[in-house]
Amino acid sequence: MNIPEIPFRVPVRARLLNGLDHSFLSVYDALDFLEYEWPSRRGERYEQALHHCRAALNNLAPVELAREAFISACLEAGMPLTVEQAPLAGRVRVKGHPPPPSTS
Repeated sequence: MNIPEIPFRVPVRARLLNGLDHSFLSVYDALDFLEYEWPSRRGERYEQALHHCRAALNNLAPVELAREAFISACLEAGMPLTVEQAPLAGRVRVKGHPPPPSTS
């Protein structure tokens, strides 16, 4: 069976219980983690995430619904989301606000 690679519009980056950060790039990444590496295979949000990820892989649910369900399951399991810092060159300057301080 060939499982389609359905990317998330925005990857989910979570801090795992072992302290490492992990990026989940697609519905399949999330489902694989839920099925084989999840710390405790219980919880309402865990079950919802399994359901929505499977449905999204079968084109029966929107990808964004699967992503949101996975995020909720991560939070329920005590795995906070993390945000990557953008490099200074890639930051957007907001009109009317001074540029960020230089680190050089």
